Amino acid sequence: MELPPGPRDDPHAWDDDSDPELEPDPDAQAEAYVARVLSPPKLGLAPPRAPPLPAPTVSLGALEPWAASKGPTVAVPGLLSLPPELLLEICAYLDARLVLHVLPRVCHALRDLVRDHVTWRLRAQRRVRAPYPVVEGRRLPQRLEVSRCQNLLGAQKEDFDWPKACIELEQHLSRWAEDGRRAEYFCLADGHFASIDSVLLLQGWVWSLAALDHRVCSGSWDSTVKLWDMAADGQQFGEIKAKAAVLCLSYRPDILVTGTYDKKVTVYDPRVGPALLKSRRLHSSAVLALLADDRHIISGSEDHTLVVFDRRANSVLQRLQLDSYLLCMSYQEPQLWAGDNHGLLHVFANRSGCFQLVRSFDVGHRSQITGIKHSLGALYTTSTDKTIRVHVPTDPPRTICTRSHHNVLNGICAEGNLVVAASGGLSLEVWRLQA
Repeated sequence: MELPPGPRDDPHAWDDDSDPELEPDPDAQAEAYVARVLSPPKLGLAPPRAPPLPAPTVSLGALEPWAASKGPTVAVPGLLSLPPELLLEICAYLDARLVLHVLPRVCHALRDLVRDHVTWRLRAQRRVRAPYPVVEGRRLPQRLEVSRCQNLLGAQKEDFDWPKACIELEQHLSRWAEDGRRAEYFCLADGHFASIDSVLLLQGWVWSLAALDHRVCSGSWDSTVKLWDMAADGQQFGEIKAKAAVLCLSYRPDILVTGTYDKKVTVYDPRVGPALLKSRRLHSSAVLALLADDRHIISGSEDHTLVVFDRRANSVLQRLQLDSYLLCMSYQEPQLWAGDNHGLLHVFANRSGCFQLVRSFDVGHRSQITGIKHSLGALYTTSTDKTIRVHVPTDPPRTICTRSHHNVLNGICAEGNLVVAASGGLSLEVWRLQA
């Protein structure tokens, strides 16, 4: 249920807290090569070899520059003569990255096949055997002019990157095959501040982390936000004194956003100071989940509301009332995935700037979902039930691996070939995946 804007939604009601030979035809050469090298072998037994013939005795005067005239060219059936369905079947056995980056260089026919998004949609559906994605990107008519497209609330001609999604899906399924036995696991349990390939460990009452390139900010129950420079061996380069415990963070190149126990969402400029820009009480209870992009600031609270704030219009765009409160969120337009205090996953769709709840899933957690990481081809969740679960982001999500821990898990991040879960026992559980 969407709530009507209240008096606190006034865009000016801010608290004052002061991105000459003929050239050979390369296409003909490529087609000839493919036909010669990749054409399927003929069925049946190979013909018997003929015995070698004795060398003929000829006079030198009988030789001509061209002893034999060229015969008629006979078309040899090859790979490109196959129907597209069979070509796609063959490509399905090749690595997706090879298909995307190498085959288009062979010839125009394969290039056109690889560039068609239907090719990748079919390949993805073959891999997951379930509805995918849960929310598909919007598609505009091709005849719309660019100037008109730019006026449609951020709509794009093609929002969903099918080739990238296929690569991520196949890599994700391969890495976590055999119940994740191929992943290297280790635990980090000592040290006040350490880093492993951009993954951080901060002990104590640090409750929230956010990273941008080599810069990291941490929010704590002591009402401070500290900024660290990992390129300078983790040296601190900034600190913010808040007025309440910092429970969630979002770090962007131009803004640093905090959600605090005193029900406020506060925006800072990390480039100068960091300087306070604005602060607003968007909720009637503590702010527990937060994220920001170029257009929105999205916050979830213990008051069971999800608030979408429009950065450009400087006002609340939407306020949704939920049946539970959200503890974590992960956003990749147009999909917003969130975990709640009942152990359920919720998927919201961004429809022309308006967020709608489209699906809710039970993925097996018995208590609160504290961390979530969603991408085009992967989905991870952590919970206070002491488990981390690895899923395929289909409808519904398919769990492919579950790992149990001796303590509650408070969050999850996945970057490159590392997956790290934060433990309530002041440790990090790390999985190094195959590249």
